[in-house]
Amino acid sequence: MTPPTDALERALATLDVRTGSSRRVVLDAGGDIVLPTGSTTFVYVHRGEITGDLAVGTGCQVDAPTGGGHSVSGRRTLLAGDAAMSLGGRRLVLSSQSGVEVIVVTAEITPSEVVASLPPTVLVTGFARLEPAAAALAGHLGPMPDGAACDRPGDTVVCRSMIRSVLLSAVRAWASMDGWPAPVADPFLARVTAAIAADPGHDWTLEQLASLAAMSRSVFAERFRDTVGRSPAGYVTEVRVREAKRLLDAGMPVSEVSRSLGYASDEGFRRAFRRHTGVAPSSWRARAVTA
Repeated sequence: MTPPTDALERALATLDVRTGSSRRVVLDAGGDIVLPTGSTTFVYVHRGEITGDLAVGTGCQVDAPTGGGHSVSGRRTLLAGDAAMSLGGRRLVLSSQSGVEVIVVTAEITPSEVVASLPPTVLVTGFARLEPAAAALAGHLGPMPDGAACDRPGDTVVCRSMIRSVLLSAVRAWASMDGWPAPVADPFLARVTAAIAADPGHDWTLEQLASLAAMSRSVFAERFRDTVGRSPAGYVTEVRVREAKRLLDAGMPVSEVSRSLGYASDEGFRRAFRRHTGVAPSSWRARAVTA
């Protein structure tokens, strides 16, 4: 189920994006580029192909034709019209076997609930088809290979606006996939849901969550249920199960997923996962591995 339109619009409107630079990179066969840590980097493939090796649990691929998304790892190749966005959590090397022309855009995005929900790397196959306007903008960012560039008055402001539009379109492409959590409008409760999303394996207590929201336990519990539609404990479990799906899709063993998400025992994790999905985590993982 895709996020409600108003929730998605609020999420995009509140994203604080500080634009950096844009450049056009042309690589010969065997060339590579490095996406650094510490900043968000968007890569749009204008022509050719480029491949990156994603660590387990770090990548998500959105397929434009179907609108679906799933966790990915290992070597992944992007073709013309595809795009990738790295949040800068780890260094990523992209290489081309036959040559490629890419647009590379850097920026900083202030942490928020939406950002906390994003995987470290998002691949969008068919970005040009899903976001044609943004793809057209991306294709005109950075100097052309022949060195031609426009230096009309106001170009800096216009370029920054274009970069922001392209980045927001990449986030929207990811948000179109199933399972995106709609942001909470209440700023105090949003602080709580962002903390849970950032560390789902933490042993969250009602007292800790109420403290983050600057409320008493009783007021917090009532307001959270009225706003989010479930209890704080139920929400924590929901976020954990969503993260468990991602990790299992990436091939992580059930016991490791259980420990990483703070469950006291594998059996407790299995019960929670089965209650929310209808299947055992081992069955979910087997289906993902053989898919």
